[in-house]
Amino acid sequence: MELFTQIIISGILSAALSIIAYRLQMLTFTGALASLFVGYTVGVFGSVEWLVLLVAFTFAGLVATKMDLHEKSEIGLQEGSFGERSHKNVLGVGIPACTFAILYGVLHHFCGSQYDLATTVAFITTLTVAAADTVASEIGIRDRKVWLITTFERVKRGTNGGVSVLGTASSIVAAVFTGIIGWLIIFKGIDSYYILIPIAMGIVGNLVDSVLGATLERNGKISKYANNCVSAFAGSVLGFVIVLFL
Repeated sequence: MELFTQIIISGILSAALSIIAYRLQMLTFTGALASLFVGYTVGVFGSVEWLVLLVAFTFAGLVATKMDLHEKSEIGLQEGSFGERSHKNVLGVGIPACTFAILYGVLHHFCGSQYDLATTVAFITTLTVAAADTVASEIGIRDRKVWLITTFERVKRGTNGGVSVLGTASSIVAAVFTGIIGWLIIFKGIDSYYILIPIAMGIVGNLVDSVLGATLERNGKISKYANNCVSAFAGSVLGFVIVLFL
């Protein structure tokens, strides 16, 4: 695809996603602006396929956030006033995705296709981590049996670093599903064992998120948005390195 066409399509898709999500009260105004920035960056530096995957993940995550909103509101665990997400939520997930999209574009321009696979795997991994974390939080809230990941003591639902059987199982399914869909959209098939890397790193990244939640986030040293960002980077950087050495 020519760069000019890619720029136009990326702008249209990013704007459409942001406007629709804002009108449906899934994103705040600042969240919609952040979504526009993230989507446009990914589409221009990565590819339209990367952007399509990002759009699909974003809407799936927003729908998951709206699920059981009444129950979440009763225990004070809903996003915003009615499940809407702000720029902090968007950038916590979007910064890692933008980073590897930019890295892909720069390395492809200067080094050819040498690092295309590694950066693409890293990009998909940012989304498998985010999907696993989102589903673990939004679906796992239904499970009343929660343990702190570092000590395995019983804690209340919504406790930073708390894990449950339902949440963990759901996060694994989300990582697998996102990894497969991502691979199909970008590579048009699943005929490579490399697909296992973003799936596995998505699960690992989600566990990192829980550990950081039980330690640094629980002690107020980092925010949940910083936790999301660091966890996504941890999984994707590890995935990037694994591809380079395989």
